[in-house]
Amino acid sequence: MRHAASILAAIALAASALTPSVTTAQAGDTATIAPRSLFAGSDALAAFAPSWDIEVKSYETQRRVAHYLDVFSGRARERVTEWLERGSRYESLIRAKFKEGGLPGDMYYLALVESGFDPNAYSKAAAVGMWQFMTGTGRDMGMRIDWWVDERRDPVKSTGAAVRFIRDLRDRFGSMYLAAAAYNGGPGRVARGLVRYAGDLEGKEGDDAFFVLADKAYLKNETRDYVPQLIAAALIAKDPSRYGMEVHARPAFAYDSVTVAASTPLAAVAKAAGVATADIKELNPHLLRGMTPPRDSTRVRIPIGTASGFDASLALLSRDERLATRTVESKKGETAKSVGHAHGISEIAIVAFNPKLTRLKSGRLVPGQSVLVPTAAVAAASLSVPDPSIQRYPTISKKKKAHQAKSAAKSKKGARKKLATRRAATPAKKRASRVSP
Repeated sequence: MRHAASILAAIALAASALTPSVTTAQAGDTATIAPRSLFAGSDALAAFAPSWDIEVKSYETQRRVAHYLDVFSGRARERVTEWLERGSRYESLIRAKFKEGGLPGDMYYLALVESGFDPNAYSKAAAVGMWQFMTGTGRDMGMRIDWWVDERRDPVKSTGAAVRFIRDLRDRFGSMYLAAAAYNGGPGRVARGLVRYAGDLEGKEGDDAFFVLADKAYLKNETRDYVPQLIAAALIAKDPSRYGMEVHARPAFAYDSVTVAASTPLAAVAKAAGVATADIKELNPHLLRGMTPPRDSTRVRIPIGTASGFDASLALLSRDERLATRTVESKKGETAKSVGHAHGISEIAIVAFNPKLTRLKSGRLVPGQSVLVPTAAVAAASLSVPDPSIQRYPTISKKKKAHQAKSAAKSKKGARKKLATRRAATPAKKRASRVSP
């Protein structure tokens, strides 16, 4: 959230000219604003009316915005409500980072359009996290992305990267909405569109330029609808009751941090903090393998109020509780499944922690290999996610699939025709001799 609360989050913060007044609510309460019918005068109404720091009201009746207002508050109501409730957990964090970066806090709603505020969102194009970064872009923005850690899933690190990326786009195009379009569809395409339709854009500046460009059918449909969806989300989130919706705020994403040694199980961190392993995983979605990475110590987030005495509690855990993995040597006749069974974990866990295992044609492991075996606690806390090094999954368009199918059918037909021609040219006696015993 920004430093003043939105109606969606319903958390009382410092007053701001850009924010509506909201009732103080505890985490988990319904976000509410006093009904307008309770106010006698227009001044009182104005004091409680929602406001935005991006331009939304002047586009409220724009065709695509009106369409998504109808969709979001209609057939997609349950899903959008779920997204807004999930987002309330991260709102104060995101708004603070946008404000620090010199960007409007209401660009927070961009994450709803991108991922529904899901830190673990994963697209078909292998874009990951709340802000949907590809591997290459994420690394360019300074995030760690490897087998152990994927900071695209980290709400803190990824939001900081998104702020820097969006700010650069805003500075380049001079408009938040053009920046949003470039974030989705690529800055090159937006820049080329502005040049191609310069005549139509004459006299149009700032955010208006996006809608002119969107009307030219030049941008991809997803990008053309991206900003209208952002505006619709902002309108609904600030005044859900107007659209017949009710949103319950969740506790803010808040934490203490502690430093733990390399290869420390998240289960051990949880036990030392006196919380469930699921709580540690939720605060650290970027730690992929149920443990901290090997080699270096790591800062790990733990719930507020659990840092006191943490180091002493962690030191008192048994060696087995603090053990993350062990290495064994594969024996003749063993399989990944049998090795996992012998250590109380699944075949999937063995394969995940040993992507380079070599097997015989029978499927059994080549004897003498070093096999990294996670403990049951580490395996249980490990995420089943694709290799973060994947840049983009190959996709085949419907048109290309149809072309391939047509080509295959044509080749098959041609092969049958050639065979029939050869058979017709072969003397009957010769054909018969070929099948004689």
